[in-house]
Amino acid sequence: MGRLWSVPFESVRPERRFPAFRGQGNWCGWYWSATCGGHVGYESWLERDHLMLLDFDPLVKGMASQPFRLSWAGSDGKRVRHTPDFFVRRTDGTGLVVDVRPDERIRPDDAEKFAVTAAACRSVGWDFARVGTPEAVLMANVRWLAGYRHPRVHRPDVAARLTKVFTDGGGLLAGALNTGDQIAVLPVLFHLLWRRVLNVDLEAGLLSADSRVQLGMVREGGGDAVASTVAASG
Repeated sequence: MGRLWSVPFESVRPERRFPAFRGQGNWCGWYWSATCGGHVGYESWLERDHLMLLDFDPLVKGMASQPFRLSWAGSDGKRVRHTPDFFVRRTDGTGLVVDVRPDERIRPDDAEKFAVTAAACRSVGWDFARVGTPEAVLMANVRWLAGYRHPRVHRPDVAARLTKVFTDGGGLLAGALNTGDQIAVLPVLFHLLWRRVLNVDLEAGLLSADSRVQLGMVREGGGDAVASTVAASG
């Protein structure tokens, strides 16, 4: 690990193939990440959800699935192997290794693997997180906004009018109607919510016409959005 800490693991291919077989209980696939501009693999819908949350986080600039395999001698002398689910590169250059596993599915051997992985990450200055099932309302809202994550949805003229309309905050649908034809405006509004240019409380309830929208933690300018240094991770 000491020799490899500087490898850009956020850009590597998966360490192994995703399995596919008859009667498979988990769902594998590829998620298109707006952050990466490409596909990132997942082996369950829960992993896909966490990919969306990482993609939604303005402090994340890159991620890769199953970037490397760790191997060590267990307490009984047998070889133990573990492949973490994701490697994440933050905008400040720091690294984060993520394992996805619900609390109720963690067996003693899993807990040991996560503990060893966390220690290995600490040895090279990376953070480690084991994440479980996200809060339901937040996840439902992020899934909806993810449908508008692609840059092709962005229309600069509409975006400029929306940021002006919501300078002092207001209802989602009322602001869209004040901007123009809702059919043309709403996709851009959702795209700006995805990018955090506009903000709404995604944990207070499902997005609706009455959801209060205001200016967000990310501003437009110079092409790319610039994240606030006080932004909280998704």
